[in-house]
Amino acid sequence: QVQLVESGGGSVQAGGSLRLSCGYTGWPYFMGWFRQAPGKEREGVAGISRGRGTTIYADSVKGRFTISQDNAKNMVYLQMNSLKPEDTAMYYCAADFRLYGGPTLQASGYNYWGPGTQVTVSS
Repeated sequence: QVQLVESGGGSVQAGGSLRLSCGYTGWPYFMGWFRQAPGKEREGVAGISRGRGTTIYADSVKGRFTISQDNAKNMVYLQMNSLKPEDTAMYYCAADFRLYGGPTLQASGYNYWGPGTQVTVSS
């Protein structure tokens, strides 16, 4: 059974930075970071292919967030810089084992999810 656990969330002022970490079991081919604010739908933030390291980002975070991985440690990271109040949300790590395609920002493309970690950005 695949397990994912996020960490690194917290409260920060606008313009600050946070680094989220996700530890997982198994050997998924694709990993993603998603977020969900109260009253809003879950939004794909970034994705990465575990083998090639191909990345994808939502337009709203391009240039500010960076997804990376350490396959030897079964870890995926999300470095978040220049944080804005609108980045406030619960952030989730997701994993998928499909053998085709590339990383996606669609929640339907992932079968396994972590419990989430809260990020709060104050103005």
